[in-house]
Amino acid sequence: MKAKIIITPKKVVLDPQGKTVQNALAHMGYNGIGAVHVGKYLEIEVSGEKETARKQLDEACHKFLSNPVIEDYRLEIE
Repeated sequence: MKAKIIITPKKVVLDPQGKTVQNALAHMGYNGIGAVHVGKYLEIEVSGEKETARKQLDEACHKFLSNPVIEDYRLEIE
């Protein structure tokens, strides 16, 4: 199975990378760009039962892969 994890800053957290990308797009002439959030994307190969893998990866996301104080994550297993 493949797990896909997307980690992004929480909406209330200042995202300087996202702001830089937003400003660069505006200066390049791309109009109508709203807030930009820069995050991380991980793909992890897992084996075993899907529900067990989900629980383990959810714990890893919460404890290690993301900072739950300032980041949100979304976990999908295919």
